[in-house]
Amino acid sequence: MGLHLQRIVSAKKNLKRTLSSSETTTVPKGHFAVYVGEAERKRFVVPLSFLKHPSFQNLPSQAEEEYGFNHPMGALTVPCSEEAFIELTCNLQSS
Repeated sequence: MGLHLQRIVSAKKNLKRTLSSSETTTVPKGHFAVYVGEAERKRFVVPLSFLKHPSFQNLPSQAEEEYGFNHPMGALTVPCSEEAFIELTCNLQSS
């Protein structure tokens, strides 16, 4: 349990989470913005390299099923919990 919490804290720092979805921060080269959450959405900036992982590739498919191609937040909006997204990206960072 302690290791799991440590991984989550580390992943949150590494994902460069932006707490406010209204912020218009630029996305660094080699990264892209993703909005995550079911009710309250949080913005994450993640490396493009995540797109080559099959487990991450499922997220855009889920987003298409949920929202079609209309993403009201202006970036990819993923219909999963913040915790599940952090767990996934943490696993991708360690591989």
